[in-house]
Amino acid sequence: MVYVIVVYDVQAERTYRFLNFLRKYLTHVQNSVFEGELTEGDVEEVKHTLESMLEADESVILYRMTSEKYVTRTVYGEDPAEDDQFL
Repeated sequence: MVYVIVVYDVQAERTYRFLNFLRKYLTHVQNSVFEGELTEGDVEEVKHTLESMLEADESVILYRMTSEKYVTRTVYGEDPAEDDQFL
């Protein structure tokens, strides 16, 4: 498994496409930020799909770590990734 953080910057009217796609694989933690663990195969699928979705002047950044244990995550305020916040 690989721990990834995905950040995207796309035209406002197109954000829903990226949001809907990434929710299939990762946890939505802020407006254009997703994180979670993926298999290598899923990482490749996500990368290729996101690349194909991009238009001019848009970008996606995918950070990958070999494990979540190498990430120090500090949240100030309410953590949107907490399960008890979702109905």
